[in-house]
Amino acid sequence: MRRKRNWSVLLGAAFLMATSAVGPGFLTQTTVFTKSLGASFGFVILISILIDIGVQLNVWRVIAVSEKRAQDIANAVLPGLGLFIAVLIVLGGLAFNIGNVGGAGLGFNVLLGISAEAGAAVAAGVAIAVFLVREAGKVMDRFAQVMGLLMILLIVLVAVTSAPPVGEAIAKTFVPDEVDMVAIITLVGGTVGGYITFAGGHRLLDAGVTGKAALPEVTTSAVSGITVASVIRIFLFLAALGVISKGLELDPANPPASVFQQAAGNIGYKLFGIVMLSAAVTSVVGSAYTSVSFIKSFHRRIARYENWFITGFIAVSTAIFIFIGRPVKLLVLAGALNGLILPVTLGTMLLAAHSRRVVGSYRHPLWLTVFGTLVVLVMACMGGYTLWQQLPGLF
Repeated sequence: MRRKRNWSVLLGAAFLMATSAVGPGFLTQTTVFTKSLGASFGFVILISILIDIGVQLNVWRVIAVSEKRAQDIANAVLPGLGLFIAVLIVLGGLAFNIGNVGGAGLGFNVLLGISAEAGAAVAAGVAIAVFLVREAGKVMDRFAQVMGLLMILLIVLVAVTSAPPVGEAIAKTFVPDEVDMVAIITLVGGTVGGYITFAGGHRLLDAGVTGKAALPEVTTSAVSGITVASVIRIFLFLAALGVISKGLELDPANPPASVFQQAAGNIGYKLFGIVMLSAAVTSVVGSAYTSVSFIKSFHRRIARYENWFITGFIAVSTAIFIFIGRPVKLLVLAGALNGLILPVTLGTMLLAAHSRRVVGSYRHPLWLTVFGTLVVLVMACMGGYTLWQQLPGLF
């Protein structure tokens, strides 16, 4: 019984992480970079997958062996650091959740023809309903799994319909015409940046999958989450490549919708609506759950009424979208901060991994430490440069 329960939890955590990553921005990023890089974008995906696995294994293992949430680990490394990280995560999660809610509204608009605002309200209601049931954790796990599988099936269908040059894609994945470092950093940040890094790890912690004995299960779940997100990315890349290789134009206002429409006509456009809705709603759920998990250890009332705080988080995000729109300055600032969240949080996890006060007798693998340190340095440089470039335009 325990084995069956653990598999359900492990898959739930994996899909929560994956579907948190696969939001409206994920769909747009993949399509835009495929248009600019062509088949060589396969190399970017390959490198980002390897980096993503290294990041998640570092973070999830430390959370598991310490049996603490990321903010509590950070406070153990340096008092006050956990609060700082929590503020970054919640700010970024709220800002990006506004975009996720907007994406869900767009999905309903495509499917039913209702306004994006009305669609956003309906989608928020669906997301909130997940947390109003008695066993919200299990419902969230199953919801993420079903929506994730639905996205995979529909994107694979469109990829097959677009008939991409698979041979060329495979060849240039290993021998690209060009290497775009910005694309790699963008994909890494979009897949394991900000709150996404901790979505699955915190879910496993809440489900009691912790300790050194659970590390094989934690590793399986982390790799599974990256695999699910990567499968979606790869087939979306192939779908876009098939359309682009035929010389068809993509609508710059909505590139991913163009891919589906060009590949499968009006039916494809409706399929895009389903994919966008699924991607956006699951990202709303993942963002709200993970953001609140970063503050619930600061006060017992937050932990006690966690689901109500999560529903409030979703409601506030939706209200801002409906009544104010997407506040550009907030989104730009949060986007720049997101580039800095990963090196700060991953760097903290690496320090914690070698602190007896945090992990006890656990010995962190040397290769993960080295790999994680390289990711911290690269992401810090790119995130700092992005923030420096964008701050003058905010004020």
